[in-house]
Amino acid sequence: MNPIATVTHLLKAGDEILADWDLYGGASRLFGKVLNRSGIAIRYVDASDPGNIATQITPATRLIYVESPTNPFLRVIDLEAVAAIAHQHGALFCVDNSTMSPYLQNPLDLGADIVLHSATKFLCGHSDVTGGVIVVKDEELANEIYFLQNAEGSALGPFDCFLLLRGLKTLKLRMDAQQKNAEIIAKFLSQHPKVSSVYYPGLPDHPRYAVQQRQARGGGAVLSFTVGSPESAKLIAESSELFRISVSFGSVNSTISIPLKMSHASIPLELRASRALPEDLLRLSVGIEDSEDLIKDLTSQLEAI
Repeated sequence: MNPIATVTHLLKAGDEILADWDLYGGASRLFGKVLNRSGIAIRYVDASDPGNIATQITPATRLIYVESPTNPFLRVIDLEAVAAIAHQHGALFCVDNSTMSPYLQNPLDLGADIVLHSATKFLCGHSDVTGGVIVVKDEELANEIYFLQNAEGSALGPFDCFLLLRGLKTLKLRMDAQQKNAEIIAKFLSQHPKVSSVYYPGLPDHPRYAVQQRQARGGGAVLSFTVGSPESAKLIAESSELFRISVSFGSVNSTISIPLKMSHASIPLELRASRALPEDLLRLSVGIEDSEDLIKDLTSQLEAI
């Protein structure tokens, strides 16, 4: 949340953020309930079609903000296309890259001005750090962000930095194992009769599969699926042995969550209604455990509903 807040402090009263509608709940809360106190407007658009950005951007738009893939629907945004539109209108383009990590996707190379990471997740990888990262290429922009962090006292503490650097040493090894497991599990779930739908950009039937293949190195290690009823989703989450309930993602340990009740519960009601977040949606963050053990666990829970 601190990197997100710091980026918004680049704006002033009268400026506007044009954001994709599928955002982390904390970002939606900040945009909708805090920034309005500073006179900064927020509008949402379906950024999976870059044409919507082109038609909705205005002279007041100072920042275009997206996640890709999004959480929890794993929608994919064409980052190069959106970057071109943003720069054509003199706006900054910010990408939350938390679901992919810099190992699997590099938005700066695709035209983004600012990239955010929840370091709590894949960068750390061990669920023992709470932190965030802002990455930019432009030196002037970097100096401005550094000034804001220094002025507000928002820099990460020394021991947290130590733990984060430790985690980064194994980023490649962890992400290779986690992404491979996620691909196997996504294929398994897509063929299971009790699974209604699967959201994973590494599956060929994902509507933006080609875009994901072009701009990233795989589908990542986060996926979502629906199971027909909120009662079934609750039973699976609470009964799973290897997928532990957690609001976060990105650890070496596999986790499971019900986004509507957890990570996205803080989304303002009016926005939540427009997003139509399914009550039976389960999100998995796939870890480094043996894929056969993970599938055995999921099979047992699905057979019980």
